[in-house]
Amino acid sequence: MAALGFLDRERTVAPHGYSRWLIPPAALAIHLCIGQVYATSVYKEALRERFDTNLTSIGLIFSIAIVALGLSAAVFGTWVDRVGPRKAMFTAACCWAVGFLVAAAGIAAGQLWLVYLGYGLIGGIGLGIGYISPVSTLMKWFPDRPGLASGMAIMGFGGGAMVAAPLSKQLLAWYGVEAAPGPAVTKLFITLGVAYFVFMMMGVITIRVPSQGWQPPHFDPAAVRAKPLVSTGNVSAANAIKTPQFWLLWIALMCNVTAGIGILENADKMIQDFFRDGSNSAVSAVAAAGFVGLLSVGNMSGRFIWSTASDGIGRKPTYLIYLGGGIVLYLLLAFVGGASVPLFVLFCLVIISFYGGGFATAPAYLRDLFGTFQVGAIHGRLLTAWSTAGIVGPLIVNRVLDSQGEPGKLAAADYRPALFTMVGILAVGLIANLLIRPVAERWQQQASTGDRSEARS
Repeated sequence: MAALGFLDRERTVAPHGYSRWLIPPAALAIHLCIGQVYATSVYKEALRERFDTNLTSIGLIFSIAIVALGLSAAVFGTWVDRVGPRKAMFTAACCWAVGFLVAAAGIAAGQLWLVYLGYGLIGGIGLGIGYISPVSTLMKWFPDRPGLASGMAIMGFGGGAMVAAPLSKQLLAWYGVEAAPGPAVTKLFITLGVAYFVFMMMGVITIRVPSQGWQPPHFDPAAVRAKPLVSTGNVSAANAIKTPQFWLLWIALMCNVTAGIGILENADKMIQDFFRDGSNSAVSAVAAAGFVGLLSVGNMSGRFIWSTASDGIGRKPTYLIYLGGGIVLYLLLAFVGGASVPLFVLFCLVIISFYGGGFATAPAYLRDLFGTFQVGAIHGRLLTAWSTAGIVGPLIVNRVLDSQGEPGKLAAADYRPALFTMVGILAVGLIANLLIRPVAERWQQQASTGDRSEARS
């Protein structure tokens, strides 16, 4: 095991003078790979044909992965803080790659449960550990701009489908998906599993943590503490989940994510159904795959733009934009989204930018409320909201679509019950965000105490 000694936390401490701008590419190497989960709609129909089942059963693959993401982030959050980002990112790369290979075996053998186990459970664990491991590290490097830091890390996750969607579409065509869906998707999963492992290892090798006591030049901690909702103390992960602020933010994030997942998980099929001309779609499968990639751009840019903007306007007002703006856009999508393709695309792009922004702003929101001590572990616990949304969002949309008619024959009106449900969910999140107040001092502890506790852990 001595060969794995380079994974130890003490081997990742940056030397004096190390540039913090070298860290974002390491985070992106991880998040761009695990962001492939947003491109599952590209091969969803091929899997449905391979296993001769309905959309709900295939959508469960995505749901299991997102549930495993949230639960693993919650369970392993403190471990990630303790062992450091390099060992955590290496573990994530192994789980993500193995998940693809196990799922490929399940597709080849015609065993759907192996796909649930591989891509869903094992890959989902890799998603959770990989998701949180670079975020807390980047926030340590950018204490002056936590929104920018979390945006730089998490925007890669939103951009994963921008690469994976067209790549998967092309690979499926090369592997002959039209003639043999099963073998084609099997080969796709093997290819992606190997390629993603290699690329993620680049991030593993290059990641660094700042030395103890490091601060960026001209950084004034007092200026950060003076902003609304920013705590002057630190709250442990164990205490954070006892506060109403944590659960109100949990609800707000869960509602925002639920609304966005409904579109992302069915993106290419949705645009074809909205613009169906008689029995045929006016939007080709190739154009629909391009729409998935375009949504990935909106997801990625929203994570960076909105989270960076939150450094100036505040986290709570930014979440008001996500949730309140989302209500308006979902209503517009339901009533006039089918009027033209450009309008439909515009509405979906903004909605997905809010979806991505909610994720990227959350770590900075947590930092404001609970301080820097164990913020990574708190972030992991918050991501159980994503697990819940990963079940609720696809279940609502897929159940509605399965009840409306056969796949390939649906129209815009068939989506309205699901869209109206999303409006109600966003309204709940809006109220929860409005109720968030500063954390009471009784939950806080001095930074020095936190540092000692972290050292003991």
